Amino acid sequence: MSEQRITVTTWYLEQASAGELVAAREPGDEVRVARAEVPSPEFSRFLYSAVGQDVTWTDRLVWTHARWREFLERPGVETWVAYERGTPAGFIELDGGRPEAVDTVEISYFGLLPAFRGRGIGGHLLAYGTARAWDMAGRWEGRAPTKRVWVHTCTKDGQYARANYERRGFRLYRTESEEQPVVPTPGPWPGA
Repeated sequence: MSEQRITVTTWYLEQASAGELVAAREPGDEVRVARAEVPSPEFSRFLYSAVGQDVTWTDRLVWTHARWREFLERPGVETWVAYERGTPAGFIELDGGRPEAVDTVEISYFGLLPAFRGRGIGGHLLAYGTARAWDMAGRWEGRAPTKRVWVHTCTKDGQYARANYERRGFRLYRTESEEQPVVPTPGPWPGA
């Protein structure tokens, strides 16, 4: 029996200055964004699996506790979480910890839990998190000022992901397509 495959298109988008960031409307007083300052593999895996449960996020599901900790403890890696009335609604993960790109920040993951989508929280969280990518040098001693923020999204992500990045001022700079095996998304728990 042959492996089932799909064509996945990946779009790479970037901003080259903080002035390119376009603000989003505030979602209301009951939504706040806070940095998860204590590296917590358990919390980060929860956010990753809860947000990615229906958009085929599977690459980190195999990460061990030690691998999560190693990643989260790198200087320049930050997780910013949106909360609505104290409940985690989504997150944006910034990776400014790559030694080969000391003035670059990747938005490595961004998204909302399904129940919080379509309510204006995503645009706000993306704008807030992108602003934190631009001012990251102020939180990490010895870090170079950010000169570039980039992200990639693909056809396996949420249907509005690319449009949200573009509304926040990100510009497309590369597109790739490739055949990939169909990988089942297990959801946040068995049977979900």
